[in-house]
Amino acid sequence: MIVITAPTGNIGRHLLPLLLESAPARGEELRVIVRDPARLPDAVRERTEVITGSHGDAEVVDRAFEGADAVFWLVPPDASLTPEDAYSGFTGPAAKALVAHGVGHVVGVSALGRGTPVAGSAGLVTASLALDDLIAGTGVAYRALANPSFFENLLEEADSIREKGVFTDAVDADRRAPLVSVADIAAVAAGLLLDRSWTGSDSVPVLGPQDLSPDDLARIMTEQLGRPVRYACQPLDELRATLLGYGLNEAFVQGIVDMKRAKNEGLDAGVARTPGATSLTTFEEWCAKTLRPAVIS
Repeated sequence: MIVITAPTGNIGRHLLPLLLESAPARGEELRVIVRDPARLPDAVRERTEVITGSHGDAEVVDRAFEGADAVFWLVPPDASLTPEDAYSGFTGPAAKALVAHGVGHVVGVSALGRGTPVAGSAGLVTASLALDDLIAGTGVAYRALANPSFFENLLEEADSIREKGVFTDAVDADRRAPLVSVADIAAVAAGLLLDRSWTGSDSVPVLGPQDLSPDDLARIMTEQLGRPVRYACQPLDELRATLLGYGLNEAFVQGIVDMKRAKNEGLDAGVARTPGATSLTTFEEWCAKTLRPAVIS
């Protein structure tokens, strides 16, 4: 039995079809935890056991982890909480349930940065790494998917790209760093969940095919969209003020700002690129398939 959290999220919606395709042939049953089952496709509801509720709720994870062999764990960050409460606080009931039900393997969505000089002051990433330690401390076999920023973050900029030809971030225009598609993260997660021959606790970097700077992204988007796109670097103080203006938790906002600062100081550059850590989807392919339809309607 494999339990999937956040099945309707960016990663989960790619992970579920992969597991539905391969798990039955291996004799694996699938169980999902979801707040609103109506958001699941009919085919998913028909072929999985559905547990309704939040996977931050002790009663929900207690039911969901009974008889489970493996869990895919993803925390949906809650900007109304502090980073510590949003990550480790949310995961606390699940950590207890993992032990209580003897779950053997967990694959979690995490971040790059462990072992770098800025890892302890990287805001949301620091909180995510502490979550990894919490899960590993239960004694399960654990693999933390250590991810850089996602291509999909740019979908939040689709309106600005369409209307102004501009996207923003808070890192230097020429700073190259790994970037990855959520589909590639899902593929790595599926492989680990289906082949549980691994033991102990470790991280698994998922780095995308190449390091890219914001200027590189602008050039590629210009080519793929057939219209000029440029990058605008947003000062951290301006980013902080904007986010606070949305009414978000002040500590969570500071966590975002600290994460952005750490990324600009090399947070994502601490892992050597290897063939095993290099996933397949290029930014050009992602732009053509996903960004272009979002920008050009």
